[in-house]
Amino acid sequence: MSVYLGIDIGTSGTKTLAMNAKGKILAHASAEYPCYHPKPMWSEQDPEDWWQAVVKTVRAVVKQAKLKPADVRAIGLSGQMHGSVFLDKNNKVVRRALLWNDQRTAAECEEIEKRAGGRKKLIEMVANPALTGFTAPKILWLRNKEPKNFEKTVKVLLPKDEIRRRLTGEFATEVSDASGMLLLDVVHRRWSKELLGKLDLDESLFAKCYESSDITGKLTAETAKLLGLSSDCIVVGGAGDCAAGAVGNGIVKSGVLSTSIGTSGVVFVHSDTPQVDPEGRLHTFCHAVKGKWHMMGVTLAAGGSLQWFRNSVCQTLMIEAKKKKIDAYDVLTEEAAVTPPGSEGLLFLPYLAGERTPHADPYARGAFVGLTMAHTRGHMTRAIMEGVTYSLRDCLEIVEERGVSVKQVRASGGGAKSPFWRQMQADVFGKTVVTMAADEGPGYGVALLAAVGAGEFKDVPEACEATVKTTGQTKPGAAARKTYDKGFPVYQGLYRSLREEFKEIAELG
Repeated sequence: MSVYLGIDIGTSGTKTLAMNAKGKILAHASAEYPCYHPKPMWSEQDPEDWWQAVVKTVRAVVKQAKLKPADVRAIGLSGQMHGSVFLDKNNKVVRRALLWNDQRTAAECEEIEKRAGGRKKLIEMVANPALTGFTAPKILWLRNKEPKNFEKTVKVLLPKDEIRRRLTGEFATEVSDASGMLLLDVVHRRWSKELLGKLDLDESLFAKCYESSDITGKLTAETAKLLGLSSDCIVVGGAGDCAAGAVGNGIVKSGVLSTSIGTSGVVFVHSDTPQVDPEGRLHTFCHAVKGKWHMMGVTLAAGGSLQWFRNSVCQTLMIEAKKKKIDAYDVLTEEAAVTPPGSEGLLFLPYLAGERTPHADPYARGAFVGLTMAHTRGHMTRAIMEGVTYSLRDCLEIVEERGVSVKQVRASGGGAKSPFWRQMQADVFGKTVVTMAADEGPGYGVALLAAVGAGEFKDVPEACEATVKTTGQTKPGAAARKTYDKGFPVYQGLYRSLREEFKEIAELG
């Protein structure tokens, strides 16, 4: 039996699944771990927590599916993008990893643009502007703020690539995840010697860069024994979570766009050629499909906004829901569903962690605007969901502005599992939203990459054609669409009105 594992090292936890050669899921397991916020807008994790979660979930999947060591031919790795793991000469972690949603590096972003010769020149070199979430500013922050730790650092790895090192002993990355470090020449799919030189960073700090379905190593004998697998098991390049999720949804050809609402929100579209937004509002990254690219808009607090509301504002509801053995999210969604579209004039800006697309503003802050005595918890919940969906429409409109045709929208992530939120997406976008027969997220995408690397399929499009199927469609409603078309420009105007005040508010915080 040929089985392929997909391991996704996410922000809230790690998910592992086992897939057979026909794309059927045999088993899956997850394990959570904490995120640390030592200061406002800082976000860190301990890489050891990731590793322990990988060991736990892989062993659980092997047990569930009753797999023999030789059954698992290949492993694909996915993970949260942009995070930085700093290793010393003994391969020991120097400090906790800085994550994608960490906003401490505004000064370093300015430094990068200055060293590069300006924002326009930087985009010419690496296809993207300097954003606080990217890896390069984190490296400069370590050099500027923790010089002793920087002096110890001999390797900088992305989260999934630290797990690869633990699995195989190899230092390797791949083009889709490396694109988000702001150090890759995205057009030519290699490290940018020009930018590295301007930043005084040695290329030896970084791992060898592969294509996503390339073989990067095999399990060490020690790790194979620990996981209940064979040392003949290969590990392929894998992909950053966004590109991996896109492969899992079949976004591997032109005209198909995906939206994902997880902790963050993502709008992702395939491109046969590198199309760069000269204003830097969208990311242009290498795709997990060999020789292809993608454009991507990212909002930092999508499902994370609703999670914040549940955890911080609705604690009593959570306690009551737990007693009744029901999901607090279901209660909130039911309350939102009986609230009219537009939340009766209440709007929400989902900038709880700053924002990336289209504003690239670490100082942006979340806000309810339009509150009255008549508004209820249901109004607030609906306004949050609408604000998040508006933020995705912001991304979608830039994609179409760049001349990229969008014939189909495929929804994934937690937002796709909610019929209510799917309908809202259709209404806000004014497009039919298609759901997938199986939405297993990034883990499924990298399991497919593993199958390609092992020779099960000739390439990624063939793998997707054989395994990825669409199911139901959600069409926009005329009345709701009219409401949202009226509300969207108001939502957009609120950021412009508050942009300068956000900076002053950040100083107050």
